[in-house]
Amino acid sequence: MSNISDTQISASGAPSRHPGVNALMFRKLMPLLVAGYILNFLDRTNIALAKAALQTDVGISPAAYGLGAGLFFLAYSVCEVPSNLIMRKVGARFWIARIMLSWGLVSTAMAFVSGEASFYILRVMLGIAEAGLFPGVLLYLTYWFGDRDRARAIGYFLLGVCLANVVGGPIGGALLQLDGLMGLHGWQWMFIIEGVPSTLFSVLVWKVLPDGPAEAKWLTKDQADHVLAELQAERDANAAKSQLSVKSVFLHPQVLLAIFVYFCHQIALYSVTFFLPGIIRSWGHLSELSIGLLTALPWVAAAIGAAFLPKLATAHGWARRMMIAGLFVIAAALLLPAVAGPLVALAAFCVAGLMFVPVQSVLFTYPSARFQGAALAGGLGFLNSLGILGGFLGPYAMGQVEQATGKASNGLFLISIAMTLAGIAAFWLRRPDQDPPAARAARPIGAEPAPEPSR
Repeated sequence: MSNISDTQISASGAPSRHPGVNALMFRKLMPLLVAGYILNFLDRTNIALAKAALQTDVGISPAAYGLGAGLFFLAYSVCEVPSNLIMRKVGARFWIARIMLSWGLVSTAMAFVSGEASFYILRVMLGIAEAGLFPGVLLYLTYWFGDRDRARAIGYFLLGVCLANVVGGPIGGALLQLDGLMGLHGWQWMFIIEGVPSTLFSVLVWKVLPDGPAEAKWLTKDQADHVLAELQAERDANAAKSQLSVKSVFLHPQVLLAIFVYFCHQIALYSVTFFLPGIIRSWGHLSELSIGLLTALPWVAAAIGAAFLPKLATAHGWARRMMIAGLFVIAAALLLPAVAGPLVALAAFCVAGLMFVPVQSVLFTYPSARFQGAALAGGLGFLNSLGILGGFLGPYAMGQVEQATGKASNGLFLISIAMTLAGIAAFWLRRPDQDPPAARAARPIGAEPAPEPSR
């Protein structure tokens, strides 16, 4: 089933949008959100390039580095659900700007790390500061886009991950070469120069990001009313979802299954993110700039995957199959760098990168197809807060393996196993219209959800 154009009547019976309104919303919202996520991911992961320098200048061991990289996610996880519920109360513009301001300040303060204790403390503070951005944006996108467009919007947003790594590698590598300038180490310059823009960008978000269609100055009142009416009609067509409380979301089998898949996905994503520069460094005598450039290549592939695969899969009804296949592709690709030479290993990382974002963009459409209101806000926060703990386990395990064996790539065997399990588990993920007959019969009359065109 192909996507419905802006001028057609939706399957839910909603009023049709004015021509080009959907495209206008993408143009106005997504560049700002993607730019913010680029800065977010850059500040979250730039320690990957600083790993060797931190070991030399501050005495942080591989195991301590892996623990510090992962501690961010423990703090982030604890604060996710409260942050998302607060955003729903106070509005997206204020809360997203607040998140950006606080993480920019903490990221800049990373320049003053003096040992393992300060490294751990600042990574925890960064996790608290950033908590809520990703699930908050996922919730924010439900204010603008229906089910049929949200996977594409999420895919565009996740481009920020790819682009941050594409530009972050070369920029970070160049900044590390400022070592000694004005008495500062290169890694200190990197944290300062990459942290300050996030603080300044928070002001732009505060000034231009609308809380919803009704507050968007670039939409006429008639256009905003049509968008809101279409979204409300879709919610009405899925009325059964609004019967679920925030508490019930936490025990829903499909949410728990999605958490497991996402947990494994994050193990792989952040293991590659935090240890890829070190693995490349082990291939030979390379300059910091060369390491940064090579580190960027898998994320160029990830950007290509994010830009094209979700849209292609949605248009042809392949989204579910692409997600499952993508998990197995990542599992297979991450085995090769542990046993192959540099060229094959780099190509394998590129193949894995190609599928990272498409898998994630489809996965997050599953809870948003079942819940609404506070249940949706809590469900997205809960999914991300537990799933992202994979970002703690992956780097921690990689650090321990490197400490024990002297070779970080040996840890990729464990990561591949996790992704294989995720691929198997994904076979049981389903949307409301795919529920068994007994579950459908238990819904209130008239609450049968509209079929989702992309499976």
